[in-house]
Amino acid sequence: MLNLSWSPILAQAASPVSPDPASPDRVSLATRGLANRFEEATGLPGELAMWTVNIGLAILIVLAGYVFAGLVRNAIKGLLARRKIDATVGDFLGNLGHAGVMAFVIVTALEKLGIDTKTFAAVIAACGLAIGLALQGGLSNFAAGFLIIVFRPFRKDDVVLAAGVEGVVEEVQIFSTTLHTPDNKKIIIPNSSIMGGIITNYTANPLRRAELVMSVGAGHDLNHAHEVLLALAKSDPRVLQNPAPEVVNVKLVEGGTQVQLNAWCRTPDHGALMSSLISRAPGAFASAGIRGPDKSVVFVERK
Repeated sequence: MLNLSWSPILAQAASPVSPDPASPDRVSLATRGLANRFEEATGLPGELAMWTVNIGLAILIVLAGYVFAGLVRNAIKGLLARRKIDATVGDFLGNLGHAGVMAFVIVTALEKLGIDTKTFAAVIAACGLAIGLALQGGLSNFAAGFLIIVFRPFRKDDVVLAAGVEGVVEEVQIFSTTLHTPDNKKIIIPNSSIMGGIITNYTANPLRRAELVMSVGAGHDLNHAHEVLLALAKSDPRVLQNPAPEVVNVKLVEGGTQVQLNAWCRTPDHGALMSSLISRAPGAFASAGIRGPDKSVVFVERK
């Protein structure tokens, strides 16, 4: 016969055990133990020692999270590079992953400091209108950056003219694009300014046309001037023969006519070819006896 004195004990054992909400978990126990050791070593009061330990742990979380976010960014860029995806896309998505990891890390660090992130989020929601207005420019820059990645008006290392700035594309970030100018300046342009204006990409196509304008004085044979410029172009190995170079008459100017040499070349050779043509053309005209327009004008003042 069952001893009824054991019934309360059996009933308690059979009933589900609910955890004590006030009991600390292992992480809290470890933190408390670390705080106790710190208190014994420094002699600080218990609460101050606990705060000091939590601040130190929060800093460690941020530092470790920053390193991990960098690893995530590099992993994304490396993965996309191995799949031969454009480096501009890799940079953008890598920076986006870095920002996402850092957002999670910051929230975790705030919780470690005892800050109620739910209350923090509620305060942000209550100030949503003001924050939305403040972030309006940032959101438009983010959207413009997304459009740059999708439509690809330029890629990394392209030479472009965007928002009135000419330079080499270094990186497309979440909110801005970085250009490197020929005079070694680093220019950071908001993405919305780029997508809201005209973009000129000088290196998008494999071939470019070098255009040299020269003035021929009145009385000189224009056909002779054409022959001199064509010979000048054909003597340069960077000038392509298909499309063939050509010379056209542009317009009449005071004392003569402007002619233009059009010579096609590979895009990377364009700058050097233009510099060579500009330096050699005046000497070629002088050797051929071709002079520029005579612009001497005599002004007579009436009294």
